[in-house]
Amino acid sequence: MLKIAVIHGPNLNMLGTREPEVYGMESIQQVNDMINKRAGFLNVEVKIYQSNHEGEIVDFIHEGYNDYKGIVINPGGLTHYSIVLRDALAAVKLPVVEVHISNIYQREEFRHNSVIAPIAVGQISGLGPDGYIYALEAVVNIIKKGSF
Repeated sequence: MLKIAVIHGPNLNMLGTREPEVYGMESIQQVNDMINKRAGFLNVEVKIYQSNHEGEIVDFIHEGYNDYKGIVINPGGLTHYSIVLRDALAAVKLPVVEVHISNIYQREEFRHNSVIAPIAVGQISGLGPDGYIYALEAVVNIIKKGSF
């Protein structure tokens, strides 16, 4: 069975509370339930992880890369400056799909730049929590087609 890592970056533990007009009303648990339900439908296993700490996310990627066949990640604020996270994702040589709940290109100028996008196979931005579902489907399709 394919195993996919789904990573929520800093502040995503506050979903449903933090700026609901931007990020929606769904809690991280509700988002995770959506992801797990879709994973079951796709017949894949997901390992969902959230941390507010850059180094812990890097450790999670390093520790599990032999187990995962792909990564779905919402890097949160790390999107815009974390070369360390970018390098960790690039090092494991797995298909990565970057997700953002809000449309980062309709927000503040500093959010328009992603250091993750150049090493990702794709980016989904602005489709709310459903973006995680689309990202999961995309990474599974990429793996099954052998196009990575």
